[in-house]
Amino acid sequence: MAAPESECLFSLDPYHVSEELGFILPDPLEELPPYYQPWMDIALHVPELVHSHKLRLHINEMPLLSIQFLRKHSELRLAHLALSAMTMGYVWQEGEKDTVEKLPHNLAVPYWEVSQRLGLPPILTHADAVLANWKKKDPDGPFDMENLELLVSLPGGDSVRGFFMVTLLVELAAVPALRNIPTVINGVRCGDTEAVAAALEEISQSMQDMTDALKLMHDYVDPSVFYGIMRIYLSGWKDNTSMPKGLVYEGVQEEPMEYSGGSAAQSSLLHCFDELLGIKHEETSGEFLTRMRNYMPPAHKQLVQDISLQPSLKGFIQQQASERLNQAFQRCVKTLVVLRSYHIKVVSRYITVPAARARQLRKQCRESEQEMISRAPTALEERGTGGSGIMSFLKTVRNQTKDTLLPEPGKKQLHHS
Repeated sequence: MAAPESECLFSLDPYHVSEELGFILPDPLEELPPYYQPWMDIALHVPELVHSHKLRLHINEMPLLSIQFLRKHSELRLAHLALSAMTMGYVWQEGEKDTVEKLPHNLAVPYWEVSQRLGLPPILTHADAVLANWKKKDPDGPFDMENLELLVSLPGGDSVRGFFMVTLLVELAAVPALRNIPTVINGVRCGDTEAVAAALEEISQSMQDMTDALKLMHDYVDPSVFYGIMRIYLSGWKDNTSMPKGLVYEGVQEEPMEYSGGSAAQSSLLHCFDELLGIKHEETSGEFLTRMRNYMPPAHKQLVQDISLQPSLKGFIQQQASERLNQAFQRCVKTLVVLRSYHIKVVSRYITVPAARARQLRKQCRESEQEMISRAPTALEERGTGGSGIMSFLKTVRNQTKDTLLPEPGKKQLHHS
């Protein structure tokens, strides 16, 4: 006879989630087997090679390597990161003016095969650039900005390191929240009000810590470098007017393919919180978020999916008459609204404001004054690198988060007009 459901406890074990690091890849490899040295020799020098306009030349002369000697998951992740950085540099070496229509077969074929083995798309994703792209300078030292380094970089100097490392610290801050998700799910299943309330309190504290970590962007990322130099290397070839046809992966298929660029929406964290708290994203924002799940490692995507299939937390709370439980849920949702509002501020500082400045400079033909901003890709002015119309998207997502709050007793519900 099958065990009753309560005995099959929900756990993070099947989903490649680390107790200490959450979705972050533990101890990423720094080197591939010697056979793959030709890849690493280029991948580790993408910024310099782009700067000297020689990256495409080097990649065109690179040998075609078989992926048969990549055996471990960690080897495949480093290979995917290296091939991703090379691809972004290859496509955008000359900015938005002189893009390519084809990725050469000696890069495209192994990149496609590694992507297939990992279940990731053949483009730079959050899982590459952030989750698998770090090392500690001092292995025994702390996991903080001073002690962290990138394995592979893109053009943009210190701001690139700052951007990816701060994002990594946001992921790290979320670990206690992730660890408490099974406690919430199992507590709802067996009706343990106190356990659920305590876990939700831990989750909202962890979300607060995520917002605090995100505030480090201001110290480590220069808005004009982000907007004028970095952003294009995070952009994809879907919904991008600079590459209206997409990109042909030579030797894979003759038809061009379209993939979205990196986006915060590729982090599994907020998807997990939305599913746990029952936050519904409708229409365009929902479609975009759902599409971004295809850019996550399959085990992480599966976790999001499986959380969505659990009994409703909100339904459970409404059945219990627990003040503590109610307040813990409300605080969780409000803290998530604060995190999303802060993300809007960040996007305004790094995209909206520089975009307006760039338009003004172009109008006045004062390109020399702040050359960096005015050279930024016009195709990305109002869009995120993932291809979304960014401000309206983020505000919609935040408002849909607010809509999840429980009605307060005696108060009429206010609706967004």
